[in-house]
Amino acid sequence: MKKLLIALVTLLPTLAIAAGGNNEFVKSPDPAINLHDNESLERGLDLFQQYCSGCHSTQYQRYGRVAEDLGISVDDMRNKYMFTDAKVGELMENSIPEADAAKWFGAAPPDLTLVARVRGADWVYSYLKGFYKDESRPFGVNNTVFPLVGMPHVLEDLQGISVKQEDGTLVATGGSMNAEEYDQAVRDITGFLVYSADPVKLEREALGWWVLGFLFFFFIIAYLLKKEYWKDVH
Repeated sequence: MKKLLIALVTLLPTLAIAAGGNNEFVKSPDPAINLHDNESLERGLDLFQQYCSGCHSTQYQRYGRVAEDLGISVDDMRNKYMFTDAKVGELMENSIPEADAAKWFGAAPPDLTLVARVRGADWVYSYLKGFYKDESRPFGVNNTVFPLVGMPHVLEDLQGISVKQEDGTLVATGGSMNAEEYDQAVRDITGFLVYSADPVKLEREALGWWVLGFLFFFFIIAYLLKKEYWKDVH
């Protein structure tokens, strides 16, 4: 029962994310998210901490674990990516009070640790590229993936202002990045959130190959042993 309650508490923030939006999104371009690309994951961490962590947390992840997994020194993690007085071994929580966040945005911004597991990498990628100008909304933007979104486009200075065309396509102008650079930035953030949602995935996959190798080796031994035992019967 205790484990069930812990699981429910862990999933509640991401269930809040899953309750809204739609499933009309595009797949991220090839190559797929590469969890072995630590440089991309670190760029994603940098962008997330700069533009997202002010409101959103990844509170089921620890600074120290991220630093170890991505090959970041403790000093670099502390000096470059930690904007609070938290210690390296602590959880990656933000500093915004939930009551204030709910007042400003209508609802407290959800934790994003598991968003890529709940929604998928394609949804995250498309959501970050789906903001467009809509003066009828409180923050002046809407989103093709999550209509009536209740947050500003925090990456607007990078992408620019997107205008939705009659055919549904978005055209962005005025950003500090061109389309290719912004696409890479979005892929970097998506990759970091994919890693954050399942930080032991690579370890699990590596261990799986060892297990398969052991089973194959054991199968050969068992087969030879079977032949040795049954040779006199035949």
